[in-house]
Amino acid sequence: MALMRIAPVEARVSWDRAHARPGSVRWGGHAVGVVGLAGVRDERAAYPRDRGPRITYLLHTADGGRASIVYDELRRRWYVEAIDSAA
Repeated sequence: MALMRIAPVEARVSWDRAHARPGSVRWGGHAVGVVGLAGVRDERAAYPRDRGPRITYLLHTADGGRASIVYDELRRRWYVEAIDSAA
């Protein structure tokens, strides 16, 4: 399924140190487990001035969907930016 962009929602992310990736993501009453990492986009070295340094993670979730989460380094917060309808 395709990812649907949403207005960024603040999320709580627990990190899986054994696999060096997020382990679970919680936001607005939703919670998903992470089973894999599809990609990482690191904008910390060269980032748009209006947005600030960010890292975007494209995740495979435990329920078979995908999600895109962002760590905003300026605000030191996680955000969910896109979700699959299965997530």
